[in-house]
Amino acid sequence: MSDLQKYIKERKARDPEFARGFDSGYEQFKIGAMLKQARVEAGVTQEELAARLHTKKTAISRIENHAEDIKLSTIERFAEAIGKRLTLKIA
Repeated sequence: MSDLQKYIKERKARDPEFARGFDSGYEQFKIGAMLKQARVEAGVTQEELAARLHTKKTAISRIENHAEDIKLSTIERFAEAIGKRLTLKIA
C-alpha cells in the first residue's frame, strides 16, 4: 500500500465527510477516465469526437476530466460516436 493510499484510508476512517466526498469524487473521476480510455482505444481524437457530436473539443475535455453530474444521454451519445454502446451495472 502506497503512502497516499495509507493516508486516504486513515483520513476516511477519521473523517466521514471526507470519506463521502472522496468516494463521490472518485466515482465521477472514474467515469471520465473510462470515457477517455474508450475514446483512445477507438482511435478517435477529441477533435474528431467533438465534430461527430457537434460540439467543441473543450466540451469533450471537460467531460473526460470533470464528469460531475453528467447525463446518461450524454454518455450514450459519446459511446455511440466512438462506435461503442453504453451498458449499466448496479452493484
